[in-house]
Order: sequence, then structure tokens, then C-alpha cells
Amino acid sequence: MTHILVVDDKEGMREFFEIFLSKEGYQVSAAGRGEEALQLARAARFDLVISDIKMPGIGGIALLKGLRELDPQLPVIMVTAYPTIESSIEAMKLGAYDYIIKPFNNDEIRIKIAKAIEASTLRRQNLYLKEGLRDKYRFDGIVGKSPKMTSLYELMAKVSQISSTLLIEGESGTGKEMVAKAIHYNGPRAGGPFVAINCGAIPDQLLESELFGHVKGSFTGAINNKEGLFEVANQGTVFLDEVAELSLPLQVKLLRVLQDRTFRRVGGLEDIQVDVRVIAASNRSLEEAVAQGGFREDLYYRLKVIGVTVPPLRERTEDIPLLCQHFLAKFAQRANCPPPRIRKDAMKMLISYDWPGNVRELENVIERAVALEASEEITPESLPFGPGLLRRLKEEVPPRRFDFAEEEDALTTLEELEKKYIEHVLGRLSGNYTKTARSLGISLSTLKRKVRLYGLGSAHSKSTDDS
Repeated sequence: MTHILVVDDKEGMREFFEIFLSKEGYQVSAAGRGEEALQLARAARFDLVISDIKMPGIGGIALLKGLRELDPQLPVIMVTAYPTIESSIEAMKLGAYDYIIKPFNNDEIRIKIAKAIEASTLRRQNLYLKEGLRDKYRFDGIVGKSPKMTSLYELMAKVSQISSTLLIEGESGTGKEMVAKAIHYNGPRAGGPFVAINCGAIPDQLLESELFGHVKGSFTGAINNKEGLFEVANQGTVFLDEVAELSLPLQVKLLRVLQDRTFRRVGGLEDIQVDVRVIAASNRSLEEAVAQGGFREDLYYRLKVIGVTVPPLRERTEDIPLLCQHFLAKFAQRANCPPPRIRKDAMKMLISYDWPGNVRELENVIERAVALEASEEITPESLPFGPGLLRRLKEEVPPRRFDFAEEEDALTTLEELEKKYIEHVLGRLSGNYTKTARSLGISLSTLKRKVRLYGLGSAHSKSTDDS
């Protein structure tokens, strides 16, 4: 039941509010002095305070200050029989929700109380949701204890406290957006909005309007003015996922936003100033995109003020058992059942798999196993890989030893040795880039860059990416 505190030095007024508000379905407490009201507010939680301004001792304005210190979200309605502009302005500046002038009618009180309580409820719900998001995206909500993840946590803790532009790089499914949210909700902008957009999921002609908004009549279908996401995210963070997919014209406009935090709506003439932090992410190497001419070099350096790399799951396999336990608990709780165990041979399979879909793929596999497994144990048969994975694991034997003695010029330069060895492994693995990169212990993007550098691509053009 909504609990209202009435504060008035006149007994008749207190009795009126007690009777009236009780009939409206509210729980009512009353105090005859400001000092008593503060004591009650310290001992109990109220949803609304209705207080007279003129009272002996602690008056209404002083009481308002004290209540705001106790609970900034608590709405206070001031009541006065002697209204002045000065007192009204002072009360509103101090955070009073509204004021009522005596004499008043019951309908006026009823409406103002209902609006105040509704506004208070919305504020508290919003605060609760923000606290929940902050809790959800704690750094320890990102699971992993491998050395690479420990280094990532340390970097996240540092960059969360500043507003520098970040570039998060990593393969699809590694959790780049979760990292961005954790940085936002653990920093000084946590009270502001976190607005995310996938730059590769929206057609180019619509993306500009989504980012920067438009004015009425700027194009067919623009029947009203529309705020862009940069306006919506003011005082918060804009997360630009798959930023490598931006067209060159949009890259120019984004560059201006990063330079001076101003932009114009589509069809608009006025510059709009915003205070936002920009976090960009890409599963493609922006450095390579710059080299290929598909991404502006000046924008790349503006985005990568600080670079954050999220490692793929295959480079932190020691985290797989921990991630499995995390997802087992999560999905078992949703299904209202105890989490099943993972048999050793099933865990071995999970660790052996290279996880091209990274953490997202592992999460989906565990969700499926929890949903479909009737027993208390997850076995290899519970996993969706089937014979295909087992065959693949058996086929992926390491290439034969590279014999330097067979090469006439083997001991020339390090570059020549690297070139010959990459060519050797590519040949042994039928030109499969993914298997070759895994065998060499380097990323796929690094392998492709070295293949281009050494001119090896033409020899292995028939079989490139997939395993």
C-alpha cells in the first residue's frame, strides 16, 4: 500500500488528510512538526510527503532540504495558505514535486497526489533497472580467468573511468557488446543511456537517419522530425557495432561527430551538440580495411584512441569449463531444474572444438543440452556436433615436420623462412586458411595479411576460409 506522510502543525489539517487519504486507499502517517517528520522519514520508507510550508521550528523549506538528503527520489508536495513567488520558486528549486494553495478542493489534491506517486514509481523503477543493469554487466559478469581475460579485465577497469573513444576488436560471438556495456555501466556515464546499433544491419540510406535523425520533409516518408541515436544517447554512450560496414560518406560524417561532437539531422541546417562517448566494434581488422582503401585512415585513428581486443574462445580454452558451469546454472534456473553435470568425455569434446561462433555458440550449445537432456548428465550424445565433429577432430592432424635441410636456401632470412613454412603448412592442409592459422597459432586475419605480403594467395585460391 502506498504510504504517505502528512506534516502540518494544525491538528485539524492533519485529521482532514488522514480521513481523506485513507478513503482513497492510502496508508497515512502524520507529524505535527518538521523534527518529528524527519525522525519518521529516517525510520520508515514513504512514497510521498505532503507538508505545510509555515510551521514552528523546522519549517517546510528546511524539512524539504532534509528529506531530499535522506531520499532524493522522494516526491514532496508543499501546502501553503500564503503563497509567494519567492517561496514557490525556492521550493521547486529544492526539488519539491508540486505545491497546493489553501483553500483547495479534493479533486485537485487527488490529481496531484496520483501524478506525484506515478512519477515517483517511474523514477524508482528506472533506478532499479539501472542498478540491475550495472549488476548484470559487472566485470565479473564476463566469465573467464585465463591470462588473456585477466588482462582484459584490467584494461576495462581503467577505460571505464574515462570518456575516451574506444575500438573493441574481436571475432563474432566473442562478447564485444557485453564488454562495451560493462565499461559503460561501471563508469561515470552509467546513469545515462547505452544506445547500440549494428551498422551492418541497416541499409545505408536509412542508417544516416538512424544515427543523426532527420527533419520533416527531408525525404519521402519523413512526415515528422526524428531524433537520431546520437541525440538519444546524450550524456551516455553510443555503441557502433560492425563499424567497418559504414560507407565512406557516413564515415566522413562520423568523423565530424568524433572531432567536435556536433552533427546535423538529414535535411537540417542547425548544428546539434551532444555529449556522448563513442565505443565502436568490429569483427574485421580495421587496419586491413584501411590498407585496402575501404576505411578512412583518419577515422580509424579517431576511433582507436584506445584499442580493446576480445580474444576468441579457442585462444582461452581453459575458460571453457568455467563458461559451461556459468551457462548451465543460467539455463537450469530458467528451466527451474538443477543444473546437469557434464561428463568428462563430453567436456573433452567441448574443449577440443575450435568454436568458430565463440562464446555465443557455446552458450547456444549448453542451452540446447539443458533443454533436451532428460538425465542429470550431459554426454557426447547430448551435444549437437554429432559424427561430423568427431570426424573433423580426427582429420585435423598436425602437418608433418618441416625439414629445413630439404631447403637449399633455408638459412637465408627470417622472412624467407616464414614464407616457406606458411606455404608448406598451406599445402599440407589443402589451402585451408582456418586450419592453417590454427596450426600456426596465429589469427586468421594475420595469416591472410602474410599471404598477401608474400604473394602466396594465387597458389591456394581454390580453398580459402572454411574448415
